[in-house]
Amino acid sequence: MSDLVAKAPMDQRLASIVQPHIEGLGYELVRLRFMGGKTPRLQIMADTPDGGIEVDDCARISRTVSAVLDVEDPIEGEYSLEVSSPGIDRPLTRLKDFEAYEGYEAKLQTAELISGRKNFKGVLAGVQDGEVLIEIAEGIIGLEFEWLTEAKLVLTDALIDESLKAKKDAGFDPEKFDEIQESAAADPDTEEM
Repeated sequence: MSDLVAKAPMDQRLASIVQPHIEGLGYELVRLRFMGGKTPRLQIMADTPDGGIEVDDCARISRTVSAVLDVEDPIEGEYSLEVSSPGIDRPLTRLKDFEAYEGYEAKLQTAELISGRKNFKGVLAGVQDGEVLIEIAEGIIGLEFEWLTEAKLVLTDALIDESLKAKKDAGFDPEKFDEIQESAAADPDTEEM
């Protein structure tokens, strides 16, 4: 397995259809999951190469993917399409993600037992020779990328602070969203009759 973007055969098939179109729009496919049930759901997580996808970006991807899937028709019956950002505590699905988030806390899960365990929580220490390095209580260990079945960042104060700093550097001003503006028309006591 070269990545954790699309694991199941159906996910891989769908990813092969939509990924070129998502990349053609200038975004990256982070994860794709097709989940069955009463109303099946196709979940797509995407991001910009520099990070920081917005709602309008998700809508753009959704319109494009929806049109492509209407033509290709790989899914029988009705389903819902959900396009979202990976979020602050994002899944780590590509080897480059482990380099980009070096120094942050993560949870990793392996398919097989490694030294008697499958779950590893610690601080990412980069990538070396195709191995993901993670610092756990016993020290820094290397896990082959192919061994991983799940990986995601842990929501910590440091991760939240970095996310807020990145948004601020991109021109986002959280102070603007703390104000509640009221108009005279919205106040029933000042409405004219």
